[in-house]
Parts: sequence; structure tokens; C-alpha cells
Amino acid sequence: MNMDKEKLISYIKRLSEPRVLVIGDLAIDEMIYGDAERISREAPVLILQHTKTKLILGGASNAAHNVSTLNNGKVGVLGVCGEDYQAGQLIETFEKANVNCKYIVKDSERKTTTKTRISGSITTSITQQIVRIDRQTNSPVSEITENKLIENIEKAIPEYDAVILSNYHIGTLTKKIIDTTIKLANRYNKIIVVDAQKHLGSYKNITSMTPNLPDTEAAVGFQLNTITDLEKAGDKLLSDTKAKSVLITCGADGMFLAEPKKNYTKIPVFNKSEVFDVTGAGDTVTAVYTLALAAGADFKHAAIIGNVAASLVVKQFGCATTTINELLNAVEKL
Repeated sequence: MNMDKEKLISYIKRLSEPRVLVIGDLAIDEMIYGDAERISREAPVLILQHTKTKLILGGASNAAHNVSTLNNGKVGVLGVCGEDYQAGQLIETFEKANVNCKYIVKDSERKTTTKTRISGSITTSITQQIVRIDRQTNSPVSEITENKLIENIEKAIPEYDAVILSNYHIGTLTKKIIDTTIKLANRYNKIIVVDAQKHLGSYKNITSMTPNLPDTEAAVGFQLNTITDLEKAGDKLLSDTKAKSVLITCGADGMFLAEPKKNYTKIPVFNKSEVFDVTGAGDTVTAVYTLALAAGADFKHAAIIGNVAASLVVKQFGCATTTINELLNAVEKL
């Protein structure tokens, strides 16, 4: 893999300039912590003495948060939430993260997607997760909500330089919303990057996509055990989507970038021995890769910057973000 360090540094310094719109399944992670006190007399369960609650942006919200820390809040989200207590938590957390949420549509028939993790500890032990509670509506959004979202998409896209479609398949991104977003992004000459888990071939005429290895295997119908397999998979996705590039994230094996005319780049992992938690790392890659493309980087250097960003956030627990200074310091050490 050849790279120009000076180019990397110049692109990273420009990450604060582009404006990015994230459209997709918005979610919040509610982290509840407590100290284990005793076993309950009511049932054979632990009683925790609550110590703190932490709210973290998850799902498509995490991609937006990653963008915000790099471009000083020039990011907006477009999606749906309920009219419940968790909706207030979501909006408040977006505002604290400097993310514009004026294009969120509220739907009283849906739950605000919330993943609540309850963790306990004792003084002589590490904190451990005990149970997770999910609140979400899995069905596609109603036609009324879909129309409201499309109306907001038509208003929002001209205001931004790049669009991320973040599909966690919780019901926000219907075919109509996907097709409308891609059509408008292309009409206004915006970069559009897709982060999805299923039906990868249904995203036509996009700038790029960032599937992980298992989702790529499911999409192409064969296992990816060798570089030749990755090349075949990249070519198939390029053909199916008419994308300008496909960036396959391969976990501990780094990334693989496929561009037309058999142009491939294998990107290694930069800190293989320092991984603590991969939660949200895919969102970080998509966010930073998109931001770098919007800042003028070519696909290869944008992918390397995304990879460096992922190498920083996996050192932290939970969905995490990084900064321009951290990226610059990491690149200097490459």
C-alpha cells in the first residue's frame, strides 16, 4: 500500500470544512451503572445501588457524532423518533454533541430506539454488563411519516456537501426514501456513502459504500478468504451498485478498497494490539471516510484516514469519537 503522508495531513486538516447530512436509524444507548449491594429477598437477583447514567449516541446517531467532533458541528441528522421520554433524551444528547436535529420527524406510533445496558460492579472487580433492554419499532415507517421524511430530505440535501445513508434496518430507510435520497444527492452533485447490512445491491448510483466482511459475504454469496475473493466481491458490488468505490472493512485484517478497472488497495490495521472495544467502529469509518471524500481526498487516502480513526476509537469503551489533532498525531507515527 502506497500513501503520501503529506497528502494525508492536508486532507485531515480540511476535515473541519465539509457539511454532512446523516439519514438513517437514529438510536441512543443508555448506560446505567451501579454497585452490587446484595441479593434481593424478592427474587434471586442482584440489587444495584445506582451510581450514574450515561447517554451515548448509537446507530446512525453515532456516525453524526463522529462527524460533529471533526467538523465543529456542521452536521445534521434526518430520521424518526417517538413522542416519548426517550425522544427528549435523544434530542438533548444530539444538542450536547452539537448535531443539528431540526429534520427529525416525530411519530407517536413508534418508539425512540433505545438500547439500555445495566452494568454492575464491586470494589474488587471490573464493571460487567448484567442485562440489556431494547426499545424499538422494527416495522417500516408509515406512509405519513415517510412523506414527512421525504419532504425534509428535499429541504436538507442542498444544505450539505455529503450524505450518509446509515441503515440499521429498524424501519427508517424505506425503498422510496433510499431512492429519493440518492436521486437528489446526484442531482445536486453531493457525495453519498452507504453504510448498510443487507440488500447492498439495491443502492444504485452512489459514491461509495462501507460494508463489513460478513455483510459483504452475504451480499455476494461466497466467502472471502483470499485477496482474490475480495477482488471478486469488490468487482461484483461495483457492478451491482454502479458505485465509484467499495470499501470493505475486514476487522482485524484491515480494509479492502475496490475501484473500477481492477484498481484495488489493501489497507492494514494500524494498532492491532490495542483493541478494547469495536462497538461503533464501523460508524466511525463511514463518518470519517465520507468527511475526507467531501474534503477532496481520493478514495485511497480517505479510506486510510477512516482506518486511522477506527484505530483510535477501538481503544475506548462503547461508541467513541476522535478529533483532528488525534488523527494528525496518529498519522505522524505511521
